[in-house]
Amino acid sequence: MLFNRALGEQPTLDLLDTPAVKAAAVALFAAGQTFVLTSTYMLGITGTFLGDYFGILMDERVTGFPFNVLENPMYVGSTMSFLGMSLWRAKPAGVLITAYIWLVYDIALRFEGPFTTMIYTNRDTQASGDAKQRKKKL
Repeated sequence: MLFNRALGEQPTLDLLDTPAVKAAAVALFAAGQTFVLTSTYMLGITGTFLGDYFGILMDERVTGFPFNVLENPMYVGSTMSFLGMSLWRAKPAGVLITAYIWLVYDIALRFEGPFTTMIYTNRDTQASGDAKQRKKKL
């Protein structure tokens, strides 16, 4: 992984190289990976890899775990994993890069969240209109 390789070339900080920080790193990484892997499982391949953007919508918006805990578990989970890896390796540069990653994710979510809501709302509105048309024909 490029992030891990990049961290290897950065200096460490003794303040981050403690058992408490290592424990926090393990917890962050484990929780982050749990969010990423379970959200990938719940969304499937097309839901994970931009199926919505190509008109491949799921029957319903996913609301089970981890989406009932976090609105954006993939973004939050991957950020937690990057931070956990940075803390485990005691690399302050990794912590800064993780903050930058979260900033980029936050910007993306300002567009992606409303877009996803819009396409599912449009689909549901169209489906209810189609059902009304079928009912009129009968």
